[in-house]
Parts: sequence; structure tokens; C-alpha cells
Amino acid sequence: MTQRLIGYTRVSKENLTGRGVSLDEQSEWLIQEAKRKDATLEIVSEGDGVSGKKLSNRPVLMQTLARLDKGEADGLMVKKLDRLSRSVADFLYLLERSRKGKWALVIGDLDIDTSTPLGEAMATVSATFAQLERAKIAERTKDALAHKKAQGVTLGRPVKLSEEVVLMINHLRLQGATLTRIAEEFNSRSIPTAHGGYKWHASTVKKVLERSEPIKERLTA
Repeated sequence: MTQRLIGYTRVSKENLTGRGVSLDEQSEWLIQEAKRKDATLEIVSEGDGVSGKKLSNRPVLMQTLARLDKGEADGLMVKKLDRLSRSVADFLYLLERSRKGKWALVIGDLDIDTSTPLGEAMATVSATFAQLERAKIAERTKDALAHKKAQGVTLGRPVKLSEEVVLMINHLRLQGATLTRIAEEFNSRSIPTAHGGYKWHASTVKKVLERSEPIKERLTA
């Protein structure tokens, strides 16, 4: 019997350029892989700018999972695991759900196809090692932060805003704009924050202003 696969694509909001993971590139890989497997393929897409942090925030994926559970297809296929999940917990959840629903997970970059006994074993091993590595990273990070704190180092991520953005914030503030208005302006222009996100708040603007006193002095000189 010909295997019926649903291919899933997504580009995260953290990578709107789609470099290396564009929707077209993902779709092309899915098509070629389905041909190799001699399987039928339906491609569904969450689209551009959709975060992979929570499964529940991706309606297309949730609808697809429900369809798979009903037996409308035999498997879910993605080019890379991170298109499906960046969380070990979510991956384990999806793996268990596929087992209960009796549908396969096909993950290109891990060379996993749970429709085969070997693929099922590989998926379990990959999930186990991913969980172990995550725990080790968390432990190393905790130890490193504790060491720095003991040395009196002030912890926190450094600001990585360009001087142009900092000058713009200070200029708008000197013109009488409120912190909230500045945040709204930057959100409307999709200007990234110091940590790579695209959501500005009044508190975010305030922190930038507090850390840019020398620039403010230059503007008022």
C-alpha cells in the first residue's frame, strides 16, 4: 500500500530571511523525499514568521496532528527537526503521540523514519541523547553562572543595539516622546531589540536610555 505523507513547513520569526530553511527549499526537499519513498504527499505550511517555541501556537500543525490521529494520513514529514520542534519535551510528546496514533514521523536531518523498526529505535535514541545533552548544558550553565556570581560579576546579557538605534531612541525621548510611544514606533518598524526579538516595551526603552548616558550628553551638548 502506498504511504500517505503530510509534509510540514515553517519559517520562524527569528529567521525571516529564511536562509537555509525557506519554505520553497523545504517543499522541494519534501517532494523529492516523497518520490524516493514512492509515497503520496500533501504539503501544509504554517507560513513565515511563526515561532517554534510552542506547539499550541501553531494551528496548522495542531490540525495536522488531529488528522493523523484520525488516520487521514500515514505519517508527518519535515526536512529538519527544528521545523517541527525545538523542545526535547515537545519532540518526546510528538514521538509518543505518533506511537499511539500509529502514524510515522519522518525527520530528514536525523534520517529518522519511525515507520520502520530501525527508525523507531533511532528516534528513541536521538530523543534520549537530546534530553541528556540538554540536562548537561543546563548543569554547565548553572555552574558557570554560580562561579561568576561568586567572583562578583554582574550577570546579564549585553546590549547589542547599533549606535544608530540608540541615537534614535535618545532623539525621540528628547523630542518628548513617551517610553510607550517609542516602543510602539519601533514595533511598527520591526526593529529588533538588543536580544534579537521584535517586541519592544516601555521598560525595554528605559533600559537602553539608562545605559546610554554618554550618548545623551552628546545630543544635548
